[in-house]
Amino acid sequence: MNMIKQSLCNFISWVDARYPLLKTWNEHLAKYYVPKNFNFWYFFGALALLVLVIQIVTGIWLTMNYKPSAEEAFASVEYIMRDVEWGWLVRYLHSTGSSAFFIVIYLHMFRALLYGSFKKPRELLWCTGMFIYLTLMGEAFFGYLLPWGQMSYWGAQVIISLFAAIPIVGDGLAEWIRGDYVVSDVTLNRFFAFHVIAMPLILVGLVFVHIISLHEVGSNNPDGVDIKKHKDKNGIPLDGIPFHPYYTVKDIVGAIVFLILFSLVVFYAPEMGGYFLEHANFVPADPLQTPEHIAPVWYFTPFYAILRAIPSQLWGVIAMGLAVFMFFLLPWLDRSPVKSIRYRGYYYRIALTAFVISFVCLGWLGMQAATPMYSWLSRLFTVIYFLFFVLMPFYTSIDRDKPVPERVTAP
Repeated sequence: MNMIKQSLCNFISWVDARYPLLKTWNEHLAKYYVPKNFNFWYFFGALALLVLVIQIVTGIWLTMNYKPSAEEAFASVEYIMRDVEWGWLVRYLHSTGSSAFFIVIYLHMFRALLYGSFKKPRELLWCTGMFIYLTLMGEAFFGYLLPWGQMSYWGAQVIISLFAAIPIVGDGLAEWIRGDYVVSDVTLNRFFAFHVIAMPLILVGLVFVHIISLHEVGSNNPDGVDIKKHKDKNGIPLDGIPFHPYYTVKDIVGAIVFLILFSLVVFYAPEMGGYFLEHANFVPADPLQTPEHIAPVWYFTPFYAILRAIPSQLWGVIAMGLAVFMFFLLPWLDRSPVKSIRYRGYYYRIALTAFVISFVCLGWLGMQAATPMYSWLSRLFTVIYFLFFVLMPFYTSIDRDKPVPERVTAP
């Protein structure tokens, strides 16, 4: 036993002399000190990483039997579901994982809004996170066409046609994205290449940069207090604990609970009533028959509702783009000296509540048919959505914030 242990130590020493193995372990896990008051909201960053791994692994297995051809794509998905051993499970893991990814990302972003994780010195960290979000949206969009079902085909047709609204370059840009005058076999091959190779590489690279940025500036906490200000004689934060083993164990518990809920959806409700997998997507794509109601997947519907709320297609596209871009400006729009909502005044709390309600309502409205009443409701919630950002410099600068403690408090 001692001989095996000694051999293992010698091997690690040999590797460490040629690659900073122990240094990396210590800097990012064993000796990376994080606030001791993390709570429930801090699970979702680790869960996002877990779902990314699930998506990559299941995606690799799906590509082994998928045919990126307009004639064979739908049939190959059916083949995976019916004839490939455990293929149905891999496909449902991947489709459910797509929605799960956005659920944990939205909750991760909401936590940042709660505790001011976008404020100094984490501006770059926030921006890299937003680039991850944009890349994830692109990845989901490119993958949405691949099943070659009715909603996949027509949804892609509608979204790509929006680029044609851009003056001067619009028509050429839309044609370049499609690779043809209409969504066709060329588009499917192009989207397959982006979904399987280009976007995952960008996504993994951005996640790496995001984690390195996080470990450089340190993790925020529910109090919004910088734990680096108070250290002992050894330079260790007084309010910090090593990420490993304390939070690795805690994250494992969170991952187990998440996987239980995730498995319940995969095995008992993979379609989630048509929200995760639309019913129209179980019908092969037909360029000659338009579905009665075209709508994107639920995680795109808030922005789709903003697009439809504006009668002008050009201004609708601009508003939809601004709806995402405004998140990048948050570190500079927020003028409050306080980070955490625990010590924020009522103006920010009311504004954040109104923003969350508007986002959820826009998501629901984006799934509905564009009736006059729903269109007016979409306009109302679109105004509330943008007012959260536009008025932020004013209500955060005059808000009645509470005094922030010098040290972190209990979770």
